[in-house]
Amino acid sequence: MKHKFSFVNNRLTKIRRDNLYRKLVSNKILGPHVIIRGKRLINLSSNDYLGLGFNKIPTMQTQSSSRLVAGNDFLFERLEEKLAQHKSQEAALIFPTGYMANLGIISILPQKNDLILSDELNHASIIDSCKLSEARKIIYKHNDIYDLENKLKKRSVRKFVITEGIFSMNGDFARLKEISDLCQKYGAYLILDDAHGDFVVGRDGRGSAENKHVANKVDVYISSLSKALGTFGGYISSKRQIVDLAVNTSRPFIYTSALPNFLVRLALEKFSSNREQKRKKLWKNIKYFKTGLESLGYTIPSESQIMPIIIGKEKKALEFGKYLFDNGVFAQPIRYPTVKLGTARIRISVTALLNIDLITKSIDVFERAGKKFGIL
Repeated sequence: MKHKFSFVNNRLTKIRRDNLYRKLVSNKILGPHVIIRGKRLINLSSNDYLGLGFNKIPTMQTQSSSRLVAGNDFLFERLEEKLAQHKSQEAALIFPTGYMANLGIISILPQKNDLILSDELNHASIIDSCKLSEARKIIYKHNDIYDLENKLKKRSVRKFVITEGIFSMNGDFARLKEISDLCQKYGAYLILDDAHGDFVVGRDGRGSAENKHVANKVDVYISSLSKALGTFGGYISSKRQIVDLAVNTSRPFIYTSALPNFLVRLALEKFSSNREQKRKKLWKNIKYFKTGLESLGYTIPSESQIMPIIIGKEKKALEFGKYLFDNGVFAQPIRYPTVKLGTARIRISVTALLNIDLITKSIDVFERAGKKFGIL
């Protein structure tokens, strides 16, 4: 007789056999380092791009109800006003996470008989959000303007183009100038998930669209407070009526507890901190790291803080990552389903927390690893 959960064991066995098994590893973050199993490693896997740091968290509200019930602390309004100004929009709305922000707006804006066109490398939260919508969905080839235009010609009541600003696994920028021009040409709405571009690129860190001089052509912004800003939560920013629609119809907003207000206060403090100084240091680090890797012979097509080193086979990527770990560098192997099979990679996240000495040490380890595994 089969065990009740044999089907689960079978799935896990296949995941292990395909070198795709993942497990949680306890760690402790200490500035530019991470401590794992007592080993101090240079942390190249952090999304805390600016490294703005934490002050002592005050003893305040730690739990609340939904914002439509009794959880709408006055600090939300203050932060949302600043975020709307930051994006040159009329209004903003904070969600508990960036994932929920995507679910919250994409699931309600496109309707039945509408058409969603989504980049093939969009984040899982966008993919899941599109599934919740009643609109028809079409995937266009990554950053392929010709493919997007051909698919924009299909008939529908309304059309929505959804893209990331900086793609989370490739580190490349969306071709926002061309995409926004096509949206105008075909009367499509442009939804931009700028989780990795917000507070990192553009004037005063206003994001990818500002960096490409098309900020006024984006209809809905979706972003994160937990990456470059280094706090917690996500948000949307758009016209006031779109935010009102989310307040009234977005299930991920209505039916969940609000963020604790000390996290909102922390976001306000970091928003008003000297972000520009940290941002300049980040870009100095990016240039130094990219130049160093390319001088060794690595191909780094990314122009952002996210630098993938394509390994290919999943097992080889795991072995490469283990070699980095054993030599004091923490840079996680990224495998299917996060990326396509056969395109496993080491994903480097550069932050302002790093200094030239730590980057130099990391580059030395990557040189040895590249030669050992035949990448260089």
